[in-house]
Amino acid sequence: MLVRYSPWQELNALERHLNGLLGDTKVPSARFEKAFIRVPAVELQETKDAIHLKLELPGISAKDLDVQVTEDAVHISGERKSETKTEEKGTTKSEFYYGKFQRVIPLSTRVQNTNVTAEYKDGILNLTLPKTEQEKNKVVKVNL
Repeated sequence: MLVRYSPWQELNALERHLNGLLGDTKVPSARFEKAFIRVPAVELQETKDAIHLKLELPGISAKDLDVQVTEDAVHISGERKSETKTEEKGTTKSEFYYGKFQRVIPLSTRVQNTNVTAEYKDGILNLTLPKTEQEKNKVVKVNL
């Protein structure tokens, strides 16, 4: 009899153990499985003229972000720094992640990386990546 090995079973057991340590506070499964890859959530929308990229970066100041755009990818890295607080008594339980992260987001079409516009407000980074003229005018003829 063959038994299929699943590493997720071990992670689920670890998650149950952590939930026991944290009391009634539950560690969300989807977030826990990504715990080893600390990256911001991304939303990507493609229009005729541009790619609009939205990244969720709560608790990170703009000075702690490094965003680089090539013609076919967006490279983002940064760091969420922990606040140093002095407490006399009590226990702190936290599911926050502090530390460095990096992510490369491949783009489906080539963009004019010299004309990118960015807006960072309330922990959301919005990038507008205009497509190259070749990509805007790209038409594919389908033979029947």
